[in-house]
Amino acid sequence: QVQLVESGGGSVQTGGSLRLSCAASGYMYSTYCMGWFRQIPGKEREGVAAISPGGRGTNYADSVKGRFTISRDNVKNTLYLQMNRLQPEDTAMYYCAADSPPCGVLIRASEYNYWGQGTQVTVSS
Repeated sequence: QVQLVESGGGSVQTGGSLRLSCAASGYMYSTYCMGWFRQIPGKEREGVAAISPGGRGTNYADSVKGRFTISRDNVKNTLYLQMNRLQPEDTAMYYCAADSPPCGVLIRASEYNYWGQGTQVTVSS
């Protein structure tokens, strides 16, 4: 079955960096769009970034443009999110998700079929 496992979360100070990873298994990873989302308690899940199956197309939320970079390795079946210049408002649980083909490079949670369990990112001032 489809399995998505995030890792790389942690606690950093403002201005720091983290790299999240999402290991995928159980499906044809290279044919799916992938996305990163985040959520804080009591709020809706927010789209952060998305990437096309081949990795050439990306899409970012305005709040992270220029600071976060999404990428994927279709040999290792792994999705990444490089997060730089982190701010306290980036504190959230971060989830990776898979959108089955045909897919658009969307950062809308309703488009995604499969979800990981999440990894916590905490940014302190």
